[in-house]
Amino acid sequence: MAQIFIIKKSEFEGAMRLDAEYYQPKYRIDFGRGSWVTVGDIIQMCQYGISKAMMEEPVGYPIFRMDDIKNAFLADDEVKYIQMADTDLKKYRLELDDILFNRVNSEEFVGRTGIFKLVGDYVFASYLIRIRVKPNSPILADYLNAFLNSSFGIKQIRKLSRRAVNQANVNAEELKSIKIAVLSLQAQEEIKHLCDKSFAEFETSKSLYLQAEQLLLDELGFKDLDLSHQLYYTVPFKKTEEANRLDAEHFQPKYERLLQHLTNTGKADLLGNLVAQPIKRGLQPEYDSNGGAFAFTEKDLGRHLLNVEGAQHISEDFWRRTERGRVRKGDVLLYSIGAYIGRANVYLENAKAIASSNLTTIRTDKAKCNSVYLALYLNSPLGRLQAEKWTASVGQMALYPSDVPKFVVYLPSMEFQQRIADLVTQSWEARQKARQLLEEAKHKVENMVEGKSK
Repeated sequence: MAQIFIIKKSEFEGAMRLDAEYYQPKYRIDFGRGSWVTVGDIIQMCQYGISKAMMEEPVGYPIFRMDDIKNAFLADDEVKYIQMADTDLKKYRLELDDILFNRVNSEEFVGRTGIFKLVGDYVFASYLIRIRVKPNSPILADYLNAFLNSSFGIKQIRKLSRRAVNQANVNAEELKSIKIAVLSLQAQEEIKHLCDKSFAEFETSKSLYLQAEQLLLDELGFKDLDLSHQLYYTVPFKKTEEANRLDAEHFQPKYERLLQHLTNTGKADLLGNLVAQPIKRGLQPEYDSNGGAFAFTEKDLGRHLLNVEGAQHISEDFWRRTERGRVRKGDVLLYSIGAYIGRANVYLENAKAIASSNLTTIRTDKAKCNSVYLALYLNSPLGRLQAEKWTASVGQMALYPSDVPKFVVYLPSMEFQQRIADLVTQSWEARQKARQLLEEAKHKVENMVEGKSK
């Protein structure tokens, strides 16, 4: 239903905006109470990032993109790399507590903001804006970051967004116009403390997952395998008939060496023999922002764990009508179509959810294989290489459900599988705690600002 609201001419003259969306009542904040400053008042730098070709190979310097802003922090799990001159590095190198702001994307992602807490040489892409707080500013960087991620920051960002078809934008000058409530230094330090604890838990989560992955790779002597890519090789025609494939990449010798190594352990089996139900792909969701269930897509699969917090909603009625795509605790979700084919995460929540058509759901027979172990195995180089082998391309890269059962899975003792699963579960628990601390920090910001403005 259409909404009608009236504003005074004096209200839009200063903003230089005539679009009705800008004046929506839902964006209104009473700046007349309490003390407020603008972002522009408290920063010494507001800079666009570098525009240059990126690469997957770890050559040069890691560069942050919008997707690397996760849970209000910069994460280096999935960074790309960029080669650049020393002069450019000096200009774009991030420093501790720099904040990156995503200036252009879909409306949902414009304004995504994260603070830099890592150690090393990192730079940032052109569609991000770097802001750096002045040394003697009344606003701490951690508080500014938490504020921009709170309802008070998001309201202003949504208000400022200039919308076009499937895209929105907030430029540097508009970012500088955002108003920040001035809280006492003690209150800001409390928020900073929560943010620091949250970041520490995220780092613990990452460390535990990598520890589990390394434990598995060491068990198999992975580092001693020759997995070099060969430029030329021969394959008997009979093998192409058996595989029903003629693409050369499928027969890369490195894949055969890996599979032979796994088979030689005497503890391997085909994935198809380890499942409790047929492996199948999900379906196209019908989204409902007010729904009580979730739909996972490829963007929700992380380098280590499933990003449940970013999943879109569907109605519970749609969930009840979709037996095919339902996901339950312990299921493994495998990325089947797109850029990160083979990425796998385990679902450890209890909420009602489905998998989208770009994901394949694997439900294991618990007596044969621990599902948490399987998710890590498939997500490791042991599984990702097999995903590469079986990926086919007909207009778009895809891993078909009919090929997933052909994956070879190393099956150590259930005790060893449980050791891996315990570390992954601890990683998940640490991330849950990190998210709770971050939410606590944002709520603290909101409560303090509301209290100060009353």
